[in-house]
Amino acid sequence: MLVRFFLRINILVFFAAFASAGFARALAALLWMSIILCAVVGAMRREQPFGAALNHWDETVAYAALFALVSSFNHAVPV
Repeated sequence: MLVRFFLRINILVFFAAFASAGFARALAALLWMSIILCAVVGAMRREQPFGAALNHWDETVAYAALFALVSSFNHAVPV
């Protein structure tokens, strides 16, 4: 799960760097889509949210935390 998470973060940062809407807005949108994707995959696989092993639900929480961090910076700086 950690390898998958860091690989996706690298891909998201790469795509956000070349977005025309700005880095922070693009990264926030991509993180939001990742939150939804991981939640859907976790639900489809019927993974336990608080299981002993890391799964898609834990990845969803990590993306949500990053989304909250990026969103706080996104609103703090006027464009």
